Amino acid sequence: MASTEMIQISQADYQALLASKSDYEKLQKDYDSVRFELDQLKRMIFGSKSERFKPAMDPQQLALFDIPSEEIEPQKEQITYTRNKPTEDKKQPVRSELPAHLPRVEHVIEIEDLPEGAKKIGEETSEYLEYESPKLFVVKIIRPKYVVASDDESTTIAIAPKPELPLPKSNAGAGLLTQLMISKYVDHLPFYRQVQMFKRLGVELSESTISGWFRGTSELLEPLYRELIKQLLDTDYLMADETPIPVLTKDKPGSTHKGYHWVYNNPIRKMAAFDYQTSRGREGPRTFLKDYSGYLQTDGYTGYNNLSNPNITLMACMAHARRKFDQAKGNDPARAEHALGLFQELYAIERTARDAQMDNEQTRLLRKEVAQPKLKEIKAWLDEEILLVAPASAIGKAMAYTLNLWPRLIRYLEQGRFHIDNNMIENIIRPVALGRKNYLFAGSHDAAQNAAIFYSFMATCKLNDVNPEEWLRNTLSVIRTYPVEKLYELLPNFVQNL
Repeated sequence: MASTEMIQISQADYQALLASKSDYEKLQKDYDSVRFELDQLKRMIFGSKSERFKPAMDPQQLALFDIPSEEIEPQKEQITYTRNKPTEDKKQPVRSELPAHLPRVEHVIEIEDLPEGAKKIGEETSEYLEYESPKLFVVKIIRPKYVVASDDESTTIAIAPKPELPLPKSNAGAGLLTQLMISKYVDHLPFYRQVQMFKRLGVELSESTISGWFRGTSELLEPLYRELIKQLLDTDYLMADETPIPVLTKDKPGSTHKGYHWVYNNPIRKMAAFDYQTSRGREGPRTFLKDYSGYLQTDGYTGYNNLSNPNITLMACMAHARRKFDQAKGNDPARAEHALGLFQELYAIERTARDAQMDNEQTRLLRKEVAQPKLKEIKAWLDEEILLVAPASAIGKAMAYTLNLWPRLIRYLEQGRFHIDNNMIENIIRPVALGRKNYLFAGSHDAAQNAAIFYSFMATCKLNDVNPEEWLRNTLSVIRTYPVEKLYELLPNFVQNL
């Protein structure tokens, strides 16, 4: 009978072994974390930006017209022939018709040295699109004065009232102010670039002058901005998100402060509001939403928790949960792709309701009948699989994120008007990201808040398919003398519904 050899080690050696095991586990976690970050970085630089998921074909499922090779033995036959390759007709490019609403400038080209007695039998026409550089012009106001004699032999001087300018102490018209603001907050052109553009037109404008007009225009629109916020909060369903904006401050000479635009979207009334805050703390939404009562749909950021408002019911975004699994494909492809397939089925239900143009009640019933069982299946799968994966892994974090937000994620089942995600607000925020790449930073905290005013109106115009240039020009022309109690009539969503 073989004897068992006992190996004795000291307590110090035992502790060293435990420590080395702990160090190994820590290094393994660090390795997995760094590998995940590297995969995400490579994907950002070299990969596709689309998150569309295409499920892999089941290896047990035959492709269309595929026949197993062992069932039918292929017959081989050698055939030699010659055929004439037909000439392919080159497809002519289809030229889109030019817009009918554009003015036409006609040029008639006659034949030189046309013989006498020639009779016109018709004509051929063709059109092409042309462009002229923008033109600046000066509006000169002339107000004649009149001496008016009265019955008591006294005289008075009569003169027409001077037209109101948006900024009375400036010499900028509504059209010029509109062009400056639209160029920056829709076309993302910083003021210094616009200065160069005006210089090419023969007009010298300093950046300080334009900045002064920007401040004045912001102050003029601020009451309407407050009215927009009032109307936006008068609902029971909002989406929220936040995005950073670098800001120059005296506290950080040579560097920028990281401020935040907190963005709120009312999908029912088609309104959006930007609110600038100096930090990402919950003080921003807590103050903005202090009187709000209803549902608030956000991502999983903890800043929306504990807003000290018991009337707020939080909802979560299914797209953010799905994105976690999309990012985990490099860590655990099998589980990640299985989860993505389940999410894909949920979104197919939403697409069915949208394509059928279902109303809110029909959408709610469809979700209850089809989406609710699918959500129960997803929940059961997550509860089972999370016990089999490392908590610190990408797939483990994706599962934990989804399960932690599960009560909020399934809340969209309650009403058909709720959205499954808040992708809409991410589209609203996108212009800020484009602007950051061009103007780089805001000049001050006040400038960042003034930018929030313009982003709010431009986003609301876009949601309502309102031309922002026409809306802003018309608004600046009348807002100074517009009745305060009717100010809401100038909002883009109200203008669209007239």
